[in-house]
Amino acid sequence: MFNKVVVANRGAVAARVLRALNEMGIKSVALYSEADAGAPYLELAGQCYAIGPAPARDSYLNQELILDVLRKSGADGLHPGYGFLSENSGFAQRVTDGGARFIGPSPKWIDAMGHKTRARELAAQYGMPMSQGSDVLPMDNEAILAAARAIGFPVLVKPAGGGGGIGMLPAKDETELLSAVERSRSMASRGFANAEVYLERLIEKPRHVEFQILGDAHGGAVHLFERDCSTQRRNQKVIEEAPGPLIARDKAVAVAEQIAGIMRQMGYDNIGTVEMLMGADGSFSFLEMNTRLQVEHGVTEEVTGVDLVQAQIRSAAGEKLAAILPAKIEIKGHAIQARVYAEDPKNFFPSPGKLNVFRPPQDAAVRVETGYAEGRDVTPHYDPMIAKVIVHAATREQAIDNLVYALEQFEIQGVKNNIPAVTAILRSEPFRAGRVHTGLIPEVLGKKSK
Repeated sequence: MFNKVVVANRGAVAARVLRALNEMGIKSVALYSEADAGAPYLELAGQCYAIGPAPARDSYLNQELILDVLRKSGADGLHPGYGFLSENSGFAQRVTDGGARFIGPSPKWIDAMGHKTRARELAAQYGMPMSQGSDVLPMDNEAILAAARAIGFPVLVKPAGGGGGIGMLPAKDETELLSAVERSRSMASRGFANAEVYLERLIEKPRHVEFQILGDAHGGAVHLFERDCSTQRRNQKVIEEAPGPLIARDKAVAVAEQIAGIMRQMGYDNIGTVEMLMGADGSFSFLEMNTRLQVEHGVTEEVTGVDLVQAQIRSAAGEKLAAILPAKIEIKGHAIQARVYAEDPKNFFPSPGKLNVFRPPQDAAVRVETGYAEGRDVTPHYDPMIAKVIVHAATREQAIDNLVYALEQFEIQGVKNNIPAVTAILRSEPFRAGRVHTGLIPEVLGKKSK
């Protein structure tokens, strides 16, 4: 087991990992930028190191500074959290080369699955359900048009080297395609320093369903069922739940077991999430794989009783899954998570500022993950998510009611927040009926979400 672990992240992400390390009796090291000096998560760490100015590129993305802390602290492990350097295979390799262990998949798996078209090719080789798609698009316009014709319109232009919905643009016909490709390349270059893009068949009103995977270094890999993450704005998740509503359990379990079997064949060796699109006909097709812990992992923890962060750490330490997980993993009840953002609920634009009042719900049955406290500033340097609110209940209907009530008890002043929009979605007839899809928010909120 690890003796000491550096947590290379900030806010609620760092707090979540630090809590797991403390519960396991592992010494911890936290990092902070100038903007995060005095942040609540630092109180959970045994040691704290300043790593530079507020901009992420100068602090949480600065590999040299983080690796220097790893050496100075004498830590034998590094947990990247999610975001920042969590899916950077070069950084993971440098951690390993420095004599510590990277708490995540081996660098080869981060590299293989981090590039979207290469991941599709690899997954297809193992029989993963797959929608039609292209290779990385060349610069030749005629070749781009030919690739789209081979798939059939409408298509979705997607960056090959990134995620988070950045640069994903639809094209319903040839007149829209070349412009969408050009804009996607520009956004991908700015966001990921990689201008490569490719095409996928655009599925109308799809559901975004992801499957939680955990592997070990001994050839083991299992699933912990699925989560539905369809309720999104601008391709970024807002509400996540487990299990997925209106999905036949036998179908969900069959897909999950197929994916776990593929991960075993591949030799995948730590935590990961296989993201799938579900069509109106109930068919699943591979979207991408995230080789890290997910923001929404908490809903899976609530319905399975498995602490995924501790399980990930134990797997990275070399333990077998048989020692880490219960002999039988089952879903009990229903869990829903809402992401609370400092943003205008009318247009979802970020709303930085000081949290003059920040009082999360105090109900013991409500799980709140946050890296903020009253009086702290929400800066424009980082993602505007300020909390995750998670509830678990015996039924989906009760979970929805409990989450609406919890959000209404959340007092926030000083910045705008998306709680009014989230509660409107939770109360809407299509959401309560389980008829979720990636375009639900615009349908429910209309022009407010655009």
